[in-house]
Amino acid sequence: MPMEVKLLSLEGDTIRFLVKGCDTAFANALRRTMIAEVPTMAIDDLFIFDNSSVLPDEVIAHRVGLIPLKTDLDSYVLPERCECQSDLGCSLCRVVLTLDVEAGEESRMVYSGDLVSEDPAVIPVSPKIPIVKLAPGQALRFEAYARLGVGKDHAKWQPVSMCIYQNLADIGIDEDRCTGCGACVEACRYGVLTLEDGRPRVVDIYSCLLCGSCVEACPLKPPAIRQDVVEDAFIFKVESTGALPPERIVTEAVRVLLEKLDELEGKVKRGEMDEEIEPFKGLEEELGHAQT
Repeated sequence: MPMEVKLLSLEGDTIRFLVKGCDTAFANALRRTMIAEVPTMAIDDLFIFDNSSVLPDEVIAHRVGLIPLKTDLDSYVLPERCECQSDLGCSLCRVVLTLDVEAGEESRMVYSGDLVSEDPAVIPVSPKIPIVKLAPGQALRFEAYARLGVGKDHAKWQPVSMCIYQNLADIGIDEDRCTGCGACVEACRYGVLTLEDGRPRVVDIYSCLLCGSCVEACPLKPPAIRQDVVEDAFIFKVESTGALPPERIVTEAVRVLLEKLDELEGKVKRGEMDEEIEPFKGLEEELGHAQT
């Protein structure tokens, strides 16, 4: 059975879509790829020249690193794939942002909008993310280097704030036993059911969260309404941090999955079925100390 994909909604930073003809393993692989494998921009290095605020340098660096940045995947490459191989990067693998703020006679809040980027396409998603509050006379000046990265290395590179899936619901109504009391319709909070000609009807199956309220509300025993799942159909809901459009996150995740599958296929064809796993250096040292 060929796989089918249907777009359910695309509003702002949130996309909902249906995937049919796959199993749970594939659905979870797609979810994990969207979370951990789709590259986004985030500040990775910070050179602080002046920080007289109440927060130490490391806290400033942590806050700035977690500011989501709008990402241009077509203009930049991952640092490990860049030809420059420089610690500071080049124009193909990094973007420099600067901040120079000093409070005058009154206190001032430093926001993400105070960051000045050398690339207008790579800027904070929101200009109103607070960084630190400066008292009169205090200042904060630094230079930040933003690079592409993936969520499996650090959460600051995750492109999604929410990425979930569930099985598509399958609701059935026993027309012969149903009395048309409407209890199931009243119990449903998501508009899945409605009354038509004195009988409950399914009007929006994609909104069903499989809560079972409609079944519990039916006064008949056993209930005249049943709620099951479609084993090979999944509804995804993905909310972007704003770094990438949600539809781009989905397409990039599919691209990454296909690359991994092509790599696996190549290894199988070449007979490279076994790979030697090197233990962590820290583990080797701990084992060495344990033996002595």
